[in-house]
Amino acid sequence: MRAIQYAAPTSVADAVALLQQFGSRARVLAGGTDLIVQMREYACEVDVVVDAKKIPDLSRIELSAEAGLTLGAAVPCYQIYGHAEISAAYPGLTDSASIIGGTAIQGRASIGGNLCNSGPAADSIPTLIAYGAVANIAGPGGLRQTPVEAFCTAPGRNVLQPGEILVSIHLPAQKARSGARYLRFIPRNEMDIAEVGVGAWVQLDAAGSHIEAARIGLGAVGPTPIFASAAGESLAGKAVGSEALAEASALAEAAASPITDMRGTAEHRRHLVGVLTRRALTGAIERARA
Repeated sequence: MRAIQYAAPTSVADAVALLQQFGSRARVLAGGTDLIVQMREYACEVDVVVDAKKIPDLSRIELSAEAGLTLGAAVPCYQIYGHAEISAAYPGLTDSASIIGGTAIQGRASIGGNLCNSGPAADSIPTLIAYGAVANIAGPGGLRQTPVEAFCTAPGRNVLQPGEILVSIHLPAQKARSGARYLRFIPRNEMDIAEVGVGAWVQLDAAGSHIEAARIGLGAVGPTPIFASAAGESLAGKAVGSEALAEASALAEAAASPITDMRGTAEHRRHLVGVLTRRALTGAIERARA
């Protein structure tokens, strides 16, 4: 048994100072649903746990039609899908927040924590990629931003440098006739980790008949979540229809680099990318038209 210190800073600056002091042996606790398991299994060496829940900036939700949504890194999932305005403006985010673990997990787990855990099969990251979200990071050198599609660098690893902390995630304001959808496939109900996850976002024209822009994020089919940029770009200017969706789905399959593991074979995962991309795009289009 080893003693682990607990710190509960009340400002971002204090949290950064603690992370600088303890270096790689400090861990930020947002919800703790991943970190506590990792500590219990000795998957990481921790001398101090820095609780983020008492830092106002990390628990803040700011939403406006003009500025978009800024979501504090420690905001728990239940506050997202329980927020009527967020659910209306960002339904794809609600799709993800409502299936991360069960009800008890959602009471603690946060989208920011899900991003920082940087698991290839994380349910929130493909959705954040689809929305074009940006991570707001604080550290010894001040504030910086990075697109979510560039945040994860390897399984369980990301761009956060020593002393840095994820403060919030910003999702751009949504225009009329835009919509998003997240879908995942799990091999059985008892296994909550996605075999494949797909997030899709579309912007339709005024008539709702053509796609002006689209973004697609993929989960569990590579060492990090994938921004299938070519798949989304292929839809720009195209009429809504099966031909355009089939082309985008094929390009999404091509962007995937799945492996075979206990949740599924590489071949099955690649097939699912095509199926779920078509379905997620269809759902996003339906929401945009609504």
